[in-house]
Amino acid sequence: MSQLETDIYYMQQALICADDAEKSGEVPVGAVVVMDKQLISTAYNQTIAKCDPTAHAEMRVLKQAAKQSNNHRLLGATLYVTLEPCLMCVGAMIQARIKRLVFGAYDNRLGAVVSLFHLLSLKGLNHSFDFTDGILADRCAERLQQFFKQKRHSVQRKL
Repeated sequence: MSQLETDIYYMQQALICADDAEKSGEVPVGAVVVMDKQLISTAYNQTIAKCDPTAHAEMRVLKQAAKQSNNHRLLGATLYVTLEPCLMCVGAMIQARIKRLVFGAYDNRLGAVVSLFHLLSLKGLNHSFDFTDGILADRCAERLQQFFKQKRHSVQRKL
C-alpha cells in the first residue's frame, strides 16, 4: 500500500470517530494514532460531554496512545485528525514527540499548522514533525459544514 493509500485509510478511520462525535452532539472531529503500522488509539471531541475545553480529539487520542504504549513519548507515531489542529493540540503533539501529523480539513479560525498559525516553522522548537495536509479534505470539511448548518437551522426553528 502506498503512503497516500495508507493516509486515506486511516483518515477514513478518523472520519468514523468524527461520526461518533456527531452522534453524541459534539463537533465532528475524530482522530487516530498509528504506531508500527498498528492503530493504537481512537478518539473524538468530547468538550461538551466532559465540560472540558481541552477534550479535543487530538488531546484525547494522544492520552490514550500514551497509556496504550506505556510511554509519554510517542516516538514513531502518526496522528490522523479530520481537522487542522489548534495551538494547544499542536503543542501537545510536540510534547509527545510524534513523528508525523496528517489532517483533513483546514481551519481558518484556529489552525496552527498552515491556515492561521505556522507553529511548526518556529525556530527554536525542541521537536518538530512532518505533516501532510488535505487528506480527504472535502469530506472532512463537508462533515463539519453539515453539522454547523444543522445547528444553525435548529436554533432558527426554536426562535
